[in-house]
Amino acid sequence: MSTIIIGAGGHGQVVADVFFQSERELIGFFDSRYQAKGKTVLDLEILGSEENWRDYPETEFIVAIGSNQTRRRIFELLDREGASITTAIHPTAILGTAVDIGRGSQVIAGAIVNIGTSIGQNCIINTGCTVDHHNLIGDHCHIAPGVNLAGNVTVGNGSFIGIGATVLPGVTIGQNVTVGAGAVVNRDIPDGATAVGVPARWVS
Repeated sequence: MSTIIIGAGGHGQVVADVFFQSERELIGFFDSRYQAKGKTVLDLEILGSEENWRDYPETEFIVAIGSNQTRRRIFELLDREGASITTAIHPTAILGTAVDIGRGSQVIAGAIVNIGTSIGQNCIINTGCTVDHHNLIGDHCHIAPGVNLAGNVTVGNGSFIGIGATVLPGVTIGQNVTVGAGAVVNRDIPDGATAVGVPARWVS
């Protein structure tokens, strides 16, 4: 089945490349920032916004926007309305045994997801990050490039783990948490906190 990517920005183009490398059919982008149809990105046409999804009844969709809040809003709109939502897994990604990837999630080039890990819906597992054994990652999370999650880590819904951060074994990160770039998380983080530094401390 053909696919439309929602979001034609930098991350949307990364996800488009996942489809190119996987030889999956793309027919274009939805992006509400463009006022008129017809512009092209990567030689693919901007077909309108996500509100136009009903014009493509035999098509799957994926929301390729870096912001967790925006990606969640659009995903939930499509989900409520019964749109078909697909996943994107780059052929160079490595998935261990008994790994579960939720609908709409994206596993980008060079990512490693080890045995027994569960990744929720509409997540980004970004370039070259490692997610070790038996992690539990909630819905609408973004694990940024170069992040290293050790074994038995839990990441709550809507959380963002910044580029190059490290999370030590057994740590639980709450919902809607932001972990800053390069942080080393060695203890649990409560819901809604922002954590930065080495070792990470929460600042809000």
